[in-house]
Parts: sequence; structure tokens; C-alpha cells
Amino acid sequence: MPEIMLVRHAQASFGKSDYDVLSELGHQQAFALGQSLAERATALPDKIYIGAQRRHRETLEGLAAGFCLDPSSAIVHEGLNEFNAGELIAARYGSEDLPADVRGDRRRYFRALRDVVLAWQRDEIDNPPESWRDFSSRVLRARDEMIAEKGRVLAVSSGGAISRIIVSVLDAPAPQMISLQLQMRNCAVSTLVGSANGMFLHAFNEVPYLRSQADERLMTYA
Repeated sequence: MPEIMLVRHAQASFGKSDYDVLSELGHQQAFALGQSLAERATALPDKIYIGAQRRHRETLEGLAAGFCLDPSSAIVHEGLNEFNAGELIAARYGSEDLPADVRGDRRRYFRALRDVVLAWQRDEIDNPPESWRDFSSRVLRARDEMIAEKGRVLAVSSGGAISRIIVSVLDAPAPQMISLQLQMRNCAVSTLVGSANGMFLHAFNEVPYLRSQADERLMTYA
């Protein structure tokens, strides 16, 4: 039966000119996750999938160094890419754009993102960079291809894509996606397992690399 370990990428560069690059802390998170999986005697995956974004590749490279994996064996699937939050927000606000004090405040920014995603799902945003339907279709294609492997799959992706997969498995309403996404920690692991009756959520948002109080510095959400 299939088992899919969904790993959200490590901390990227929020607020920088290029978000799609891991921070120094993000590199530490990825390596620590790999080490913790190895120490827990977690079985090696039969297949590895990643999105096509740099933060996915860099997370896998760090994780692989701690877990003795070959990152070059990964299958790159664009269905695991994140939706473009910056362009989606720009499409929603148009020439008004987000106020500077919202962009500089993480809490206020993610509240605004939540509202934008909900409007996107309701098809209330003109000319989005990608429609909600198209985003869902490509993410669910990736899900189906991983399930078809019928083995143990490790996938490195982003919070939105992972949450979309989880919502589909739970048969939950679409608005639950952004609720799950905003809870998801960097380098968190969520696990799906299969049975004769379908796929089930076995674990959500686990951070096995947090093994002591000293490791608390590694916990981030963005």
C-alpha cells in the first residue's frame, strides 16, 4: 500500500527580493530533519518527488545529507509547486497594492493572504496568475502519480500544495486549505497512508527534528 511523506520546505527568505532561497536557518532545519529521520530508523523511500522550485531542491539536498539519500534521483513534478502568492495578491489588489505596513508585518500579511486565497477559491479575482481550478488540477495530478507508485514516497513541496492534497484526502471543503497552510511549520512532515479503502491522513505538521529545548530555535512558520 502507498505511503506518502509530505515535507514542507525549510525556511525560505520571507521579505527578501528572492523568496525562493533557503535562509541559513532553513539549511539547518533541512539537515536536522534528515538526521532525525535517520535516527528514528525511518525506512528509506522507494521514490522521491520534489517541486520545481529552488527551495524544494535546497530542502531535499539538506535533508538528503542527513538521511543518506541521493537527491539526484528525485522526480521533479511541477504539480508540487506553490501558487504564486505575490502575483495573486497583486491581482487581487491591483494598483492599490498591499500597504507597506502590511507587507512588513508577518501576522498582518498572512491574514491578508488568507482573505486573498478565499477570494481566489470563489473565483472573485480577475486574471489571477493561475486559476484555482488549474492549481488544484496540477496538485492532484501529482498526488495521483505518487499514489500510483504503490510504495513509500517522500515528497518535498510547499504549504499550499501540501494542504491542497490533505484537503482532498479528508474530503474537506476548499477553504480548509488555507487554514491548514497557515498552521504548517517549516520542514514539517505530514504523512498519508493507503488501504483498500483509499488514502488516509496519518500525521500532520510533525517536526521530529525538535528533540530538545535547544532545538526550539529551529521552529519557524515562514
